[in-house]
Amino acid sequence: MNERPLQEPTLLLLTALADEPRHGYGLIQEIDAISQGRVRMRTGTLYGALDRLVQQGLIRVEREEVVDGRARKVYALAEAGRDVLAAETERLRAVVAEAERRLAARRAHAIRPKGALA
Repeated sequence: MNERPLQEPTLLLLTALADEPRHGYGLIQEIDAISQGRVRMRTGTLYGALDRLVQQGLIRVEREEVVDGRARKVYALAEAGRDVLAAETERLRAVVAEAERRLAARRAHAIRPKGALA
């Protein structure tokens, strides 16, 4: 499985494909929505990443269509991509849980009255 954390663009792409197949422009819009406008993926970056993820077997071309005389590919999450996304989700969940635990401990320490035993 994937030992290293996913780069954010890869994580966003896999997430955008987790619920349904999408074409390039749909992926750009979905990434914008998922990241709440924080990440704006450029077309060149998107298609380079898509090619790489297809080569790695994490996504696949589900179909090719012609719309308004232009060819476009529709991408879908491959089973390996689903596994990698699930593993990354668990990794991030563990990190968030630890961060929350430490923040809560710090808050508890900060609000302890003076003279209270630690």
